[in-house]
Amino acid sequence: MSLPIPRKYAPMEALQVGELPVGKEWQYEPKWDGFRCIAFRDGDRVDLVSKAGKPLGRYFPDIVAALESLEATRFVLDGEIVVPVGKMLSFDELLLRIHPAASRVRALAAEHPAMLIVFDLLVDDEGKSRVHEPLSERRAALEAFAMKYLAGAGAVRLSPATTSERTVKRWYASVGSALDGVIAKRLDLPYQTGERTGMQKLKQKRTADCVVGGFRYASKGRIVGSLLVGLFDDGGLLDHVGFCSAISAKERAELTPRLEALIQKPGFTGRAPGGPSRWSTTRTGEWEPLATKLVVEVEYDHFTGGRFRHGTGFLRWRPDKDPRQCTMTQVEREAASSLLLLGAATRSATRKTAASREKASPARKRARAQRKR
Repeated sequence: MSLPIPRKYAPMEALQVGELPVGKEWQYEPKWDGFRCIAFRDGDRVDLVSKAGKPLGRYFPDIVAALESLEATRFVLDGEIVVPVGKMLSFDELLLRIHPAASRVRALAAEHPAMLIVFDLLVDDEGKSRVHEPLSERRAALEAFAMKYLAGAGAVRLSPATTSERTVKRWYASVGSALDGVIAKRLDLPYQTGERTGMQKLKQKRTADCVVGGFRYASKGRIVGSLLVGLFDDGGLLDHVGFCSAISAKERAELTPRLEALIQKPGFTGRAPGGPSRWSTTRTGEWEPLATKLVVEVEYDHFTGGRFRHGTGFLRWRPDKDPRQCTMTQVEREAASSLLLLGAATRSATRKTAASREKASPARKRARAQRKR
């Protein structure tokens, strides 16, 4: 058997915006705080592929097992891998899964099982590609798939979706900061593989994924003082856009040998760092270039003149992101637990399925009317 789309199929991406688009052509979904994943099942074979095209199955054997247990044997799902801890999602626990030792991964999976939250159906249970259909049809097919195969509170869950702005506001009111943001998708468009057209995201915070292109040593002791971060421009050059400072002294000391092992010119291939370090006013131009292998998510206040106005705050490492995905488009249009929503998704799908069946069966309506008499 073979699937109609390749395992290197790029997921559609979202453009970060300052406010949600409105109109009947938009569908809204929660933005989940996890690893984007396209899940392939073809008979006995299950593959989990990250946004960067890297295999994730070895890090999430619990998700692989959950997909293997489904009665459907051929399908492709687009979703997000998350790790629930209590009533919240833990990105820290998710990061721990990226570990070279299989025994460690199994122990983590047993302690905090992961979950795949699905929000798009690319290939259905008959092996038919759905990517050329509009989202409105794919969502209906996904809800039917979920009702048939994902019943109950298992490890593979349906993400809620709505066309109501009022419902989106209710999401924020009900789960607050546990919601990472909202995704808006065009209902009339086919799946936009590898593109940011037709999909937008509004995040709770201003954040960006940046490449660590270099670092500066602290003024005292040979430990890291600050991370120098960059973004790729339209020409493919890595421009220095600022620095990241909110890391403790202990963390910087532990990080130093890891960064020193990656020292390699040129670091930044476009606009290079200059001026004093935040920790040192004496080393005006001294910095160490790095191979472009590390991606960090930072929080910032403003992005003007091609750089972050102030120092950014360290949020987390992003080993699941390809450095080439860290582009200026993230900040060109910047913006001024969520687990509770999953039950609502199942209930909504159930109501829609019931309504669809009722509409398709006039005889059932007549029979119910007769019973009432």
